[in-house]
Amino acid sequence: MQKAETRIPPLLHSIVLPDLRDYVSKLGPEDWQPFHEGVSAHWFYRDADSGASAVLLRYQPGARVAEHEHVGYEHMLVLEGDEYDEKGSYPAGSLVIHPPGTRHSPGSKTGCIALLIYEKPVRFVEPGSAASRCR
Repeated sequence: MQKAETRIPPLLHSIVLPDLRDYVSKLGPEDWQPFHEGVSAHWFYRDADSGASAVLLRYQPGARVAEHEHVGYEHMLVLEGDEYDEKGSYPAGSLVIHPPGTRHSPGSKTGCIALLIYEKPVRFVEPGSAASRCR
């Protein structure tokens, strides 16, 4: 499934969410965009020039994203459910920081929602993946 290319407006003011979990619970189906098969996205910002972005990713049970390499830092906070990759399993509350040059193929057995903050876009390394870069 190819990622939907939707123009995200530039961030013009600070975003303040006093309770991120409450914010997530109030998102409706219209607030999520296709990201990869079984994974949808709710973008806070996405800079087309630098690649910096912040996004909520919602994994359906059994969904997995193709192997990719981090070109810049990625910070991931699991808010609900659990996520896993080749290095381990990360339950709700886990903070994982992937430095540049690391690779993985994240997924979720039971479904999850995670906040991801990218310094730069990731580069997919699997042959034939739907996209070579993803923000």
